[in-house]
Amino acid sequence: MKMFRLMAASLFVAVIFAVSAFAQAPTTGKVGWIDTGAFSDEKLGITKFVQALKSLDAEFVPITTELQGMATKIQALEKEIKDLQAKLNDPNNKVPIPQTTISAKGEEYDKLTREFKFKQEDAKARYDRREAAVLGPLRQDIGNAIQEFVKKNGYVLIFDISKDQNGVIIGLDESADVTKQFIAYYNTRPAPAPTPTTPTK
Repeated sequence: MKMFRLMAASLFVAVIFAVSAFAQAPTTGKVGWIDTGAFSDEKLGITKFVQALKSLDAEFVPITTELQGMATKIQALEKEIKDLQAKLNDPNNKVPIPQTTISAKGEEYDKLTREFKFKQEDAKARYDRREAAVLGPLRQDIGNAIQEFVKKNGYVLIFDISKDQNGVIIGLDESADVTKQFIAYYNTRPAPAPTPTTPTK
């Protein structure tokens, strides 16, 4: 499922407050950081988020399996074509290799490659739609919970230090890491509104 799971990996807000809010923030107050990448950890992450990801992955098991099978066939055909060409060009090879055989394999390879690309792009588009439907409301709820967490615990700012974000962090105080505290806080909250379970066609 990694092929699709990576598409949904890093879609949280990097900084809870906008730059304008940062400029207006008090000069005193707590500043913390959260690694949103930990939210999808199966053992220590946000339970509802992990369950939603697993549900999403399960929907795409058939197409993922099909694509993996097609990729294996494409690799096998590529090797077979190379082997045939090598034999054709080998002056010591006494077994005739008809050019039509290589051409037929090449056509099969091209057809399968085009089909693979089409199915892969279609699967990605369908996954993106389902990912937005399944995880969108949950992300919004997590974002709201982070705001509540900030206010409840007296933070001025909380940063997202997930490795998937574009920011560069050159130093961190581990005592400012509130990832585990927030995950524990969120996991005790009531469940958000149910998300659609019917795959989008």
